[in-house]
Formats: sequence, C-alpha cells, structure tokens
Amino acid sequence: MDSQAARSITIVGGGTAGWMCAAALAHFVGENTRITLVESDAIGTIGVGEATIPQIRMFNQTLGIDETDFIRATGATFKLGIEFAGWLRPGHSYLHAFGDVGRDIGLGGFRHFWSRAHRLGLARPLGDYSVNDLAARAGKMHDGAPLTNRNVPAVPHAFHFDAGLYAAYLRRYAQKHGVVRQEGTIVSVARDGQSGDVTTLTLSDGRVVAGDLFIDCSGLRALLIQDTLGVGFDDWSHLLPANSAVAVPSERTAPLTPYTRATAHAVGWQWRIPLQHRTGNGRVYCSAFISDDEAAAGLLANLDGAPLADPRVIRFATGRTRQAWSHNVIAMGLASGFLEPLESTSIHLIQSMIARIMAFGPTCRPAPAVRATFNRQFADEMERIRDFIVLHYWANEREEPFWQACRSMALPDSLAEKIELFRSAGHLFRDQSDLFSEVGWLQVLVGQGIVPATSHALAEAVSESDLAAWLDTLHTLYAREVAAWPTHADYIARHCAAPSPQGLVA
Repeated sequence: MDSQAARSITIVGGGTAGWMCAAALAHFVGENTRITLVESDAIGTIGVGEATIPQIRMFNQTLGIDETDFIRATGATFKLGIEFAGWLRPGHSYLHAFGDVGRDIGLGGFRHFWSRAHRLGLARPLGDYSVNDLAARAGKMHDGAPLTNRNVPAVPHAFHFDAGLYAAYLRRYAQKHGVVRQEGTIVSVARDGQSGDVTTLTLSDGRVVAGDLFIDCSGLRALLIQDTLGVGFDDWSHLLPANSAVAVPSERTAPLTPYTRATAHAVGWQWRIPLQHRTGNGRVYCSAFISDDEAAAGLLANLDGAPLADPRVIRFATGRTRQAWSHNVIAMGLASGFLEPLESTSIHLIQSMIARIMAFGPTCRPAPAVRATFNRQFADEMERIRDFIVLHYWANEREEPFWQACRSMALPDSLAEKIELFRSAGHLFRDQSDLFSEVGWLQVLVGQGIVPATSHALAEAVSESDLAAWLDTLHTLYAREVAAWPTHADYIARHCAAPSPQGLVA
C-alpha cells in the first residue's frame, strides 16, 4: 500500500469530529473506500463546541446540506461575531465581528484612515464601521442582497448550534452514504511489527476492526496518537494558563442575540451561546486561582435563565500533538490538541484537518516529505491561532492576580512582532497559515487597547474635513441598512424555526 490511496479508513470515536470526518470522507472517497466508525455509547463526548465561524457554511455546502434544514435540525441560530466584555477592563466591551470593517481606499487599508481619525478625535468606535457589529448589537439579522444600498458590503455569518444534534445529523448523512458504524469499546490496539503501523482494533466483545488508515477522533484521551504511538505533546500552559471549564445549559431567554458573548471574570471568562431551544454556558478558569465548586457557583450565579442540568467540569491542557500524522494514524479534533473555545475555532480545526487529509490523500504510507509537510502545516495553523488567543489575555488592564500574571507573560516572538508592527504604524500582514484576517487582528488589537502611533502616508494626505465626512458617510450608510432588517428572532421565526425542544432529538 506504499504511497497508495487507503482502501479502508477506520475512524476512532464519534462526536462532532468523528461524524464530520465520516460524512466528508463518505462524500469525497466513499465510492472507492470502506469507511468504518467505531464509537461507544458508554463514552460521552465533551460537546460544548456550539459556536462556529463562517467557514462552517462552506463545509455544509460542500456536502450538499441545505442550510435551512440544518438550522432546524440542530436548533441553530445565526452568529455575526463575538462580544468580548470586560477583557480590556471591567465595563469595557467590543466585538470581533465577521466581515469587513470600513472600506479600503486604493492601496490604503481602512485601519490607517481610522487610526488617524481616532488620534484626531474624529472617529467613532471601530465597530461603528462594521455592518456585522452594528447588526449584532441591534439584535438584527438579514441574509442576502442589501436592502437599502448596493454599496453595503456582504454580511458573512456563522452559527450557534447544538453540537450533539449536529453530530447526529452528520451521522445520518454518513450512514446514508455508506459509512458503517461499529458500536463498542476498544480494549486493545495491534501494530505491525516492522512498520509500527496500526493494523487492528479489538473491541470489548472480541470483534476485530481492521483498517489501512486510522483517524483518531477519540477526544482528549488521544487513544491512538498518544496512548498507542506516543508522539508527544507540546504544552502551552505557560501561555494559556486556563486548564478547566465548567459547563451547563440553561433556558432560552430573550432577546435572541446573534452573537456569542465571552465575559471576562477574575480568573478566566464565561461563554454564552444562544440556541433556539436553550442557551449554552460555561466558565473557563485556572484551577490554581479558584476551586471547581467556586467556579460552578460563579457560573450558576451569572446565567440568564434557569439551569437545565447540573454543571460538569472539564479538564484540559492547552497545546498540540507534536505529530498530527504518525505512521498510518491521523489525529483530529481534541485528539490533535486543545485550544480553548474563545474564538470558536474547535470545529473549524476539524474542518481544516479534513481538508488537509483530502489535499494529501488520503494515503496509508506517504513519502516522508508528505507527512512532514502535513505536520508542519498543522503546527503552523495551531500556533497562529494560539497567538491570536494569547493576545486577548496579554493585552489587558485588569487588576486581578490572574490577569496580572497574563500581562507579564513572555510572548512568542511571532506574536510580539505582530503587535509591534501594528503599534508602531498600523501594519498588519497575514501569514499563509493564519486563520484570522487582517480585519480580525485589527478588531482584537484595537479592542484590547492597542492603537497605532502613526498612520500610513496615504491616510495622512487626506484633509481632516474630508476624512471626517467620509467616515460619517460610511457609518450612516451601514446604520441605515441595519435599521431596515428584522430582529434575529423574527428572521428565524420567518425562515428556519426549529420544532419544539421536544422535537430536537439526536
């Protein structure tokens, strides 16, 4: 099978990662490849990854999934961005909204014009020049051509959805397209004596499952990539010290906000993710500063609605596997590493790994250069996302010991350079492996209190009166558009309302 396509692929673990992988492989290579997924109903999934970024739409569309059907089946709502409340200091908030901010002029990026106007006292807050930001704060939603002016930019969106319902939705899709599900707990893993490749899995009832290529979607346990192959793990706890989360669902409350909320607290932060049938909540924290009971109490005391279950604690270590592809095993999802859900990247990283597998194969025994390139691309992507998340923690003015410790950490050189380039003159350059665009970095840098000291010469050449008039025109144009939209709740009720909560079943 050297350098040949895998004739059989075995996925270890279900959940969002396993069933996203199974559905995609069934769609792309299912006609020529036997795909088996092994999971146990006795082993739970973390299932808190309910917020996404716009790339999820591309994944669903590629599989031919109807968006309205998907929204109804998963109790989904629309997401226009993420609000960060209290991250710079208590009482302060900003949005990292999807889509453009302002409008570039020729070769001059909007950030240069805005930062000059900001220093002159002529600019509104950055978010006032983003359609997504204005719509999110107003609780509005619209998908389609602009209603008031064709010059209004596109409004990208993502979703909040029930991760368990999404996994069940994709399971039905995958099995319809030929994926075979094997129920059972894996008790042993066999390897080839010469190559070290995984050959078979033995289940608790004695059944044996073979495969040419194995995809490890076993979650934080990392059954194949770590327990079996022992490839090692790069721990980033010194950069992202939060190591625990406590999660609980609560009753849906009004208004139905079209954004995720991340609220900083004394030792971490709390998420709020509104679905059609409930709200997802959780607290991320560092156990060195607070006990689990105290974290759970703080979470329950800050819910918008009544809890629907008991809080559950999740332990994690932030970092990545040193090799995402070792021998004939590829790690995906939490088995490949963990980055806290601050920027809703967990599900995207699954999608990205699937795309990488398809770009490189899927093959069983690739040439060393192929596997090395695959692993380097994975590492680069994880490290750029890590830097983006670290920025939120490091650039703060809070007084609590946890936040002071974050502020005093030594930054990775890659992040320190990016901050200095922006702080000095507003320069932002997107690395090829960077998930986040210049606009994303701009919103978080400014939101966390970092503003350029000078502006590009193109921005300096514009008169103050022309600059102020142009910015006012942009804001007026975008605000008028948002005012014409229905509320988020009305838009869902009109186009894609889910059945009653009792009708949302896996």
